[in-house]
Amino acid sequence: MALEIIQPGLATTVQDLGRPGYYHIGIPLSGGMDRAALRCANILVGNEEGAAVLEAVFTGPQIRFGEDKLVAVTGAELPPKVDGSPRSTWTSFLVRKGETLSFDFLRKGARAYIAVAGGIDVPVVLGSRSTYGLGALGGFKGRKLEAGDVLNAGQAQAAGAEGRSVGEALRRAPGDPAELRVLPGLYIHRVKADSRRQFFADTWKVAPEADRIGYRFRGGTALQFKPREPPFGAGSDPSNIVDSCYPYGSIQVPGGTEPIVLHRDAVSGGGYFMLGTVISADMDLIGQLQPNTRARFVEVDMLTALRARKERHAWLHQVRAAAGGCATPSV
Repeated sequence: MALEIIQPGLATTVQDLGRPGYYHIGIPLSGGMDRAALRCANILVGNEEGAAVLEAVFTGPQIRFGEDKLVAVTGAELPPKVDGSPRSTWTSFLVRKGETLSFDFLRKGARAYIAVAGGIDVPVVLGSRSTYGLGALGGFKGRKLEAGDVLNAGQAQAAGAEGRSVGEALRRAPGDPAELRVLPGLYIHRVKADSRRQFFADTWKVAPEADRIGYRFRGGTALQFKPREPPFGAGSDPSNIVDSCYPYGSIQVPGGTEPIVLHRDAVSGGGYFMLGTVISADMDLIGQLQPNTRARFVEVDMLTALRARKERHAWLHQVRAAAGGCATPSV
């Protein structure tokens, strides 16, 4: 026994980098909402970058350790404590057998990633240890953690060390407002030109309805659609289409009023038009947005999106070097 959950926090789940390859049959990617922070946590404790960690939302769990383990907490600024003694985020530290890891109040962001050397050892389901709560799939019994749960940790694959750190200059976090770059979608031609420009000019706010399935935004100007003869099966609302596949990160705007960015546990298809798709390099930022946080959508082209992805890969190389190069990269 390595980890006993004394208090689970608001919504703590086991996550890794997800289970690609099953979206076409309705099983979403799942995995960490902030994949960059998840990777960083694993790098700091010497794990393979895609090892399973705990993702804590808004509040942290309280965990009693049954053996000595190297730990790192990244992502949201959710300050860790060991038997009440403060520890630093984004820095590896040791929790000894019998000690309890707990957390102070959230100071910034939304989701923290708790990595332990060896990773969280739960069964692999369809190639991943990630929790998909709606489908009761993966993770620990297919659900968020509860008081009394006992988790095992694997054997550390590399020799970790206390004090490895990712400096502030390398920590990715959304600005104010957060800027989310968007590739226009197949259906954006349905929106009037002036309305399209206004959508990208407006500042939006994250709505309370923001979770692993999708993030809703409100406060901007309603979209104006071009007139059309509704195709059979689309329905009369101008934001409806004949059912189509949804890409990860796609932006739906039901009724033309409140955009929703589909995230890690999203459904794979439906009948809402898609204005565009948030580029992969910016999806991590969404996972750190609290309700009422300001955000803007920035229209970009494919070349800009590819450049951003390349820059993200370069940033990961910098993180690995700063942390001592102790982790094994994942795709």
